[in-house]
Amino acid sequence: MDNFYKLTKNLKLFWFYRELLINLAKREITVRYKQSILGYAWVILNPLFQVLVISFVFSTILKVPSIGVPFIVFLSVALLPWTLFSTSITSATNALVGNSNLITKIYFPREILIYSTVLAKIVDFALSLVILAGLMLWFHIPIHIYILWVPIIFIIQIILTLGLSLLLSAFNLFYRDIQYILTLVLTLWFYITPIAYPVEIIPERVRFLFSLNPMAVIVNAYREVVIGQGNPNIPSLLIALVISVGIFIFAFLTFKKLERNFADYV
Repeated sequence: MDNFYKLTKNLKLFWFYRELLINLAKREITVRYKQSILGYAWVILNPLFQVLVISFVFSTILKVPSIGVPFIVFLSVALLPWTLFSTSITSATNALVGNSNLITKIYFPREILIYSTVLAKIVDFALSLVILAGLMLWFHIPIHIYILWVPIIFIIQIILTLGLSLLLSAFNLFYRDIQYILTLVLTLWFYITPIAYPVEIIPERVRFLFSLNPMAVIVNAYREVVIGQGNPNIPSLLIALVISVGIFIFAFLTFKKLERNFADYV
C-alpha cells in the first residue's frame, strides 16, 4: 500500500512540475544542436544514414530476407523505435551526473530529469518518422487499420524505457562504470533483437526465448501491425507489458529510495 501511495503521489508531482519537465526537454533539444550548422536536420540525417548503411550490409551483402516488403522499409519499422530506446537510455543514464548543479541547488523530484530526457528523444523519434513515411510512400505500401495498435505498443516501449532509464541513471551516479557497460549491453541487445533480420529465421525451438526480450516483442509487434497487415502477437505483447511495468515499478521505488543520497555523490 505504501508503494502504491508513492506511485500515485508521483503522478500528482508529475503534473505539478509539468512546466519544468517541458522546459528541461526543450533545453535538451536546443543545447544538442545549438552550434551545429545543419541543426535539427541531424534528427533526420542520423537515422537516415544508419538505415541506409545497415540496409546495405544486411540486404545486399548478407542477403537477409524481409517479409514481403523492401528490406529498407522492413528495417526502418524496427530500427527507428530501437534508436529511440537506445538513445533514451544512454542519455538518461547520464542525466543526473550532467545536471549536478540543479540537484545540489534546487529541490524538485529528480525523476523529472529522466522524464525530460526521454521526452526530448520522443520528439526526435517523431521527426525521424518522416523517413519511414517517405519510404512507405515511395514503395506504395498501404496503411491498414491494424496501425491503430501502434500507440499501445509505443506506450509499452516507453514504460520499459523509463523504467530502465530511472534504474541506470541512479546506479550510474554511484558507480560510473554503468555508462561504459551500457554501451556494450546495448550493442549485444541490438543483435539479439530481430531488428535487422526477421524473427522467422530463428529456429522454432528457441523462438519462445524472444518473448522474454521485451524489445524483441515490441519491434516485432511494430512490424506485424505496420507492414505485416495483421494483429500483433497478443500473448507475447502482454508478457512484454508485464515485464515493462514490473521493471518500471522496481526502478521507480529504487530511484526514490536512493534519491536522498544523490546530492552527496554528484
